[in-house]
Amino acid sequence: MKIVSHRQQRTISRPADVHGTGFLTGKTVHLRFRPAPANTGVVFVRADLGPRACIAAHVDNVTGTHRRTTLGDGPLCVGLVEHVLSALGALRIDNCMVEVNAPEPPGLDGSAQGFLDALLAAGIANQAEHKNIWAVETSVIVRNQEATLCLHPPAALELRASYLLDFGNLSPIHRQVFTNEITPESFAADIACCRTFLLEEDAIEMRKQGYGSRSGFTDLLVFGKQGPIGNRLRFANEPARHKVLDLIGDLALLGEPICGHLVAYRSGHPLNIELVHLLHQRLAQVLPRRRLAA
Repeated sequence: MKIVSHRQQRTISRPADVHGTGFLTGKTVHLRFRPAPANTGVVFVRADLGPRACIAAHVDNVTGTHRRTTLGDGPLCVGLVEHVLSALGALRIDNCMVEVNAPEPPGLDGSAQGFLDALLAAGIANQAEHKNIWAVETSVIVRNQEATLCLHPPAALELRASYLLDFGNLSPIHRQVFTNEITPESFAADIACCRTFLLEEDAIEMRKQGYGSRSGFTDLLVFGKQGPIGNRLRFANEPARHKVLDLIGDLALLGEPICGHLVAYRSGHPLNIELVHLLHQRLAQVLPRRRLAA
């Protein structure tokens, strides 16, 4: 890992609120973004458990990656954090307290649009301290059966993401590709509104497990044999775009800005987090040397 540039740290100018129903619990959820001092990072606060019930949004605190990313364990946990983190990460907001009164953020429509809108309305404030921007010097690849995820060294000072989604010829979700440079502007225009998706049989199974008690098929992007049920796609490749949205959110758990080219094939949260763990390990090898040299 090497430093390729730096920028000022950022937080929000004032608090911002988001209300909605939790997809998993069916609870009415209130989320509040609050400004935080430099070097705080992003911290989730379970307001229903008290002001000290805090979980740092860091890869070391990830305890689950099945269908979603979960931080913390036992009563002190927050699931489905990736959409919140994606909005924060895409806007390059480094320091923020995220208060929730439930073990999950509001589900909204399954996208990051509501979180993005709230953060933009709050305004973004630069802070005096700086944040280094990192890059890998050689490609880092993780694999799991047929899925792969790779971070390549940057060709320019940018973070670019490419996703190839392929569930096979019999899937109602067709093969599709999305690639884009990740900036606050491109995220707002091309990614933020793209919704989480699942197959009809998976939605039925999750309902049997007690999830989604207050969510119907029209509240999410649920694919039946003929395509989305009671819904229309916002982009022809909306599922691939949402996979990039999730990837941005999971990458934010590194806690450090990265540039390079992310290339994903059929990957999801498990591989995303595996890659972030590898990057964190490489950073841990570099940072002590730099501190000693200073």
